Amino acid sequence: MKKILTVFFLACLSCAAMAQDNVIDEIVWVVGDDAILRSDIETQRLYMQNEGQRLDGDPYCVIPEQMAIQKLYLNQAKIDSIEVGEGQIIQAADQWVNWAINQIGSREKVEEYFGKKISQIKDERKDMIREQQVTDEMKRKLIGEIKLTPSEIRKFYNQLSKDSLPTIPTTVEVQIITFEPKIPFDVTDAIKARLRDFTEQINSGKMEFSTLARLYSEDPGSAARGGELGFMSKTDLLPEFANVAFNLSDSKRVSQIVQTEYGYHIIQLIEKRGNRINCRHILLKPKVSEKELTEATVRMDSLYNDLQANKFSFEEAATFVSYDKDTRNNKGLMVNQNHEGNNFGTPKFEMQELPQEAGKVIYNMQVGEISKPFTMITDKQKEVVAIVKLKSRTEQHKANLSDDFQAMKNLVEQQKREELLNDWIKKKQKTTYVRIAEGWRNCDFKYPGWVKE
Repeated sequence: MKKILTVFFLACLSCAAMAQDNVIDEIVWVVGDDAILRSDIETQRLYMQNEGQRLDGDPYCVIPEQMAIQKLYLNQAKIDSIEVGEGQIIQAADQWVNWAINQIGSREKVEEYFGKKISQIKDERKDMIREQQVTDEMKRKLIGEIKLTPSEIRKFYNQLSKDSLPTIPTTVEVQIITFEPKIPFDVTDAIKARLRDFTEQINSGKMEFSTLARLYSEDPGSAARGGELGFMSKTDLLPEFANVAFNLSDSKRVSQIVQTEYGYHIIQLIEKRGNRINCRHILLKPKVSEKELTEATVRMDSLYNDLQANKFSFEEAATFVSYDKDTRNNKGLMVNQNHEGNNFGTPKFEMQELPQEAGKVIYNMQVGEISKPFTMITDKQKEVVAIVKLKSRTEQHKANLSDDFQAMKNLVEQQKREELLNDWIKKKQKTTYVRIAEGWRNCDFKYPGWVKE
């Protein structure tokens, strides 16, 4: 194998020499059976630059080493027959391309930035996502299940100096009651009439669906792309939306008006691909008038006074009065679903993780205090009137075992994972053929074992 790779490598260098100064590409690393091209590194650098990723060191040292490490995992994954679902890869690639278009401004600008057609970019991205998902699966298999005893966590904690202890930011637990102002029928009727007018313009050929979406859709994520959502499965969409979208068969026609928790939509099919669909939509949201907002605030003022008079508890009011379905059955307790390291959510929020308006109100509250009504925008982009209660507050502090056992456990688990993977990489380096071209070796690598004397 070494001989074959060496011949292949020297042949490529010979080709490069023949081309003299007109070298388009070159092999700079060989890891096992796989080559890493200069163009691979440049492509990765562009992607990382576009996503705002920063590198700690020379990109022409850091990136190829990262790619080489991934080659080790991928090689082992082949041996262990690890595979990932193609559907998830295609969906993730579509979502990334849509994100890139939204970030850069248009399909044309994306193609100009990367110097490639969208189809080529999407294919590249699929390969990258596939390799990353296989790598992640391989890592999980290598790590296995880490089981720690309380004594191991205490030992780790006791070995840390005070300066090394992590700082735990201020966290709060919050209960909430929300009330949605009523939207008058004439407002919703006007929105429906406007969407019907859009439909007539599209069906008659007077206007393109994508043009109207760019001009009028109130979905900020898709409006700039002409309303295009990218390929999605039924489970990725709201049930009401999916039921209509997946029944569309004519890409030249427009759907009936669909109501979801976000507002009112019309939909146009772009393409079906197996159990996934790509479509456009135009979203219009009913606007809450000052009159309805004032009436809702007055009603919540009355509720606030009843709570202050102890006519019923906050928990009872949240269960029977609140419009927020996500917290209603939890006695109003908000759940942070985006907390890193916890797949099931946690009631603890850092201040910046709360909805902006709620965070401003809660910042100066005392534990047990109930706020006066205030308006806020929900994650569904609806304007509601809310009352919150601060259930608990834990101020920023250096980690300690009594208050932060779970945080310390997560820290020890992360350290164990890194140790296992680092040891595996060092062992794998010793048994894997690696060749690095001249001019690419003079690096302070994280794993020095790449360069063999």
